[in-house]
Amino acid sequence: MINENFLVAALILSPLIGFLINGFRVNKHGYKLAGSIATLAVLISFACSVTLFINLLELPPENRSISVSFFDWIKVGSFKADFAFVVDQISGIMILIITGVGSLIHLFSIEYMHHDKGVAKYFSYLNLFVFNMLLLVLGSNLLVMFAGWEGVGLCSYLLIGFWFSDEAKAAAGMKAFITNRVGDAAFLLGLFTLFVTFGTISFSEINTLVPKVAEMTWLSPLTMACLLLFVGATGKSAQIPLYVWLPDAMAGPTPVSALIHAATMVTAGVYMIIRLNPLFMAAPNAMMVIAVIGAATAVIAASIGITQTDIKKVLAYSTVSQLGYMFLGVGVGAFGAAMFHLMTHAFFKALMFLGSGSVIHAMHEEQDIRKMGGLRKYMPITHLTFIFGWLAIIGTPGFSGFFSKDEILWMAYHSPLGHKWLWAAGALGATMTAFYMTRLMALTFWGESRVSPKVHPHESPWMMTLPLIILGILSVVGGWIGIPHVISEILPWHPHNYWEHWLAPKLTEIPNLLAGDPSEEWSLMATSVGLAFVSAIFAFNMYAKKSDLPEALSKSFAPLHKLLNGKYFVDEIYGATIIQPLIQFSKNLWMYVDVLFIDKCTYWITDVVKGGGQMIRSLQNGNLQQYAMYMAIGIVVVLSYILMR
Repeated sequence: MINENFLVAALILSPLIGFLINGFRVNKHGYKLAGSIATLAVLISFACSVTLFINLLELPPENRSISVSFFDWIKVGSFKADFAFVVDQISGIMILIITGVGSLIHLFSIEYMHHDKGVAKYFSYLNLFVFNMLLLVLGSNLLVMFAGWEGVGLCSYLLIGFWFSDEAKAAAGMKAFITNRVGDAAFLLGLFTLFVTFGTISFSEINTLVPKVAEMTWLSPLTMACLLLFVGATGKSAQIPLYVWLPDAMAGPTPVSALIHAATMVTAGVYMIIRLNPLFMAAPNAMMVIAVIGAATAVIAASIGITQTDIKKVLAYSTVSQLGYMFLGVGVGAFGAAMFHLMTHAFFKALMFLGSGSVIHAMHEEQDIRKMGGLRKYMPITHLTFIFGWLAIIGTPGFSGFFSKDEILWMAYHSPLGHKWLWAAGALGATMTAFYMTRLMALTFWGESRVSPKVHPHESPWMMTLPLIILGILSVVGGWIGIPHVISEILPWHPHNYWEHWLAPKLTEIPNLLAGDPSEEWSLMATSVGLAFVSAIFAFNMYAKKSDLPEALSKSFAPLHKLLNGKYFVDEIYGATIIQPLIQFSKNLWMYVDVLFIDKCTYWITDVVKGGGQMIRSLQNGNLQQYAMYMAIGIVVVLSYILMR
């Protein structure tokens, strides 16, 4: 049996070594070697993840935890932070997602980035991101998590602005970095609050010390700590009001969007709350805020996605919306359902982002879906796998997204921490998701071709289609490990809900949760699926066939269309109320403090010193007559003093 310390070390260090190797050969242009090194590094981590996961399976359910401490990181007085890691039911799932999906995205990138001169730098950044993401999810305390938290933020900035010679792409990277800094500041304040409250930053110790009775006041330490941590999560996981960076993050290479902005980094906020689920359950007011923000984000982002024409922007707003569902789940106490959707979303959204990359590759960098159409006959593999992702994300029964999304919707309705309006918001978001994702499919792959005669679409090479096929299969079957009981009962073989059984020892039960009425659950499920089906059919008839309805509706509802197309003008509002006033305030500070005060003070001091120096210098200018005069004056002064005595 391989030593577990070695496995954890190899799991974490392998991508770091890949980063260093490609980093030292950053000016080399051999894309196959750079890509092979980076992909092999992540595959080694994946092999370690699988081995550790198997080791967990062999342990009793209540003791499924592998802890490894390498050294004391910080030890000052009563404060102690070990450089330690834990592999358990929660982090075990995350490392499989990060390294498994990550290795497929690395493989896809080899061909996708073959034309780029900075390909070695690209793969080094990608490996560095995987290293930091593993730190984030494996850390046994908040400080190690925060180190990874900041690391993935740095890598996101580097990869979004990878083509920094383009001013817009560089600005997108800076926007992501600055927006995340707002959330990270709140995360640190939450960390400090927890340390002051519990005297520790260890996850296991905090979860053990959480009071059994929930704190119902808004200003209690637990509630404030949870709200501050959630603000950090809104930055990293792109929720209202800090979601604005994610759509602009599409400026980076498409595989970056698949790895960072769909499958891994943006789920860090959800993971953090699930890791601290006993703490958040003790702060019901904070849970309510999380649920409301998640539901609102799901609806608002979905509505914006309806009018987008950039294939990656549609998927970006879809990601923001799906993350909203995850926060809705954790907000109503359905931590298992939220984690389930995190995993299924990693499959189908990574698939769709890579599929969009395949389309962009075939269309010679064209991203406007209005200039596509009919691509199914040129790209059969991309088209088929994209269909799997589309069916999963709109919640088609039997596909992975159906099981996880409807479990969240059911708990939003049934949980004592939920509400009927939260279910309604989730159902509305699902309805809009079915519409704009069907619109995306129709305008990209179906209907008549609108492709320019100068462009000759073609299927992507096998290094790009193989990851699509694997992710497509996972998008179909990935949800069957967590079949809800109400569905399991009607199936002849009564499949077991492995997902629920796996996570149960690590999750806090929802207090006062009663057994659900199967007929009520079925009716809610049928309603959400029915609404999505009708919405998808409506979108298909509007966009897959020749129809004047889209133009007619946009004219009839011109103000609404303008509002959605302008993304609710949130960026403009932030610019007018925060950014520009801050810039003007900074200019005033520079003018009145730096120029008119500090500069003038330094100039005055300089003039005084310079004048004093000139005066003293004049005393020693080599003029003998002047020296004789000074001596005579000195003698007169001394004699006068003596005589006056």
